[in-house]
Amino acid sequence: MDSLEASKDDPFEMLEEAVRGQRRLLTGFKGDPRVKTEKWEEAQTPKHVAISLNGEPTLYPRLGEYIQHCHDHGMTTMLVTNGTLPKVLEGLDPLPTQLYVSVDAPNEEVWNRLCKPKFGGGQWKRFEETIDLLPSLDTRTVCRHTLVKGENMTQVEEYAALDNRADPDFIEAKAYVFVGHSRQVMSLANMPRHEEVMAFARELAPLVGREILDDVSASRVALIGKEKKNLVNPEPNKEFRLDLGVAPPIKKLPLI
Repeated sequence: MDSLEASKDDPFEMLEEAVRGQRRLLTGFKGDPRVKTEKWEEAQTPKHVAISLNGEPTLYPRLGEYIQHCHDHGMTTMLVTNGTLPKVLEGLDPLPTQLYVSVDAPNEEVWNRLCKPKFGGGQWKRFEETIDLLPSLDTRTVCRHTLVKGENMTQVEEYAALDNRADPDFIEAKAYVFVGHSRQVMSLANMPRHEEVMAFARELAPLVGREILDDVSASRVALIGKEKKNLVNPEPNKEFRLDLGVAPPIKKLPLI
C-alpha cells in the first residue's frame, strides 16, 4: 500500500493482514499433490517480511513499531528505501534485519532525470546524507543499483565512489524489468541483458574492493561483496492468534 495512505494504519493490524494475505495466496496449493503438506503448513506463517515496492516506507510514522512486531514474531525484515529521509533512518528503532538503499544513479543530474523526485529540491543532498550514514548503522546494509539501459549504466567510477562512502555489506546490481507503471515511461529496450549486468558488476567490483559472489541469470542480478553471510531469524516471543484466518478473496482487481 502507499505509505501516505497508510499513515494512520495500525502497524500490528497491517502485519496480521499481510499474513492473512499470504495465506490467501497459498490456498490453491494445498490440494496439489506435488506440494508437501509440511511445507504448506510451514508457509502459513511467513519468516521474512519485505517492506518495499509501493511507496516510500520511511514516510510511515510507525515504521519502527511495525518492524518490532515482525521481529517479535520471529520474522526478518528487509527495508528498501530511496534514501531521501536520512533522519528517519538515523532514529529508526529497531533497525530492520536488512537495509537496502536504492542507488539508481551515479550523480545528481542522472538522479533527477531518472528518479524524478516529487518533493522539491534538496533530495540528492539528503540521499547523500543517507549514504554517509550507512556505515554507522548496526545492521546488514545493501546498495542496490537498478540498471536501466541507455539511462544509468555508465560512469561506473562515480557509482564506486558512492558505494565506498556507504561501505555496505553487499552491493546488488540488477536489471530494470519492463513491468508495472514503468512501462508508461520506459521501453523494453531499457531492460539490459544479464550479460550487460555482469559486465557492469565486473567493472564495479575491483573499484570497491569486493568480488562477485553470485549471480542469477533468470533474475538478471549480480551480488557483489566480500563474503556471504547467512541471515538469522530473530527469536520469537509472540505468536499470531489461532483464529487469524485467511484474507477474503479479491473478486475484482482495480483497473490501473
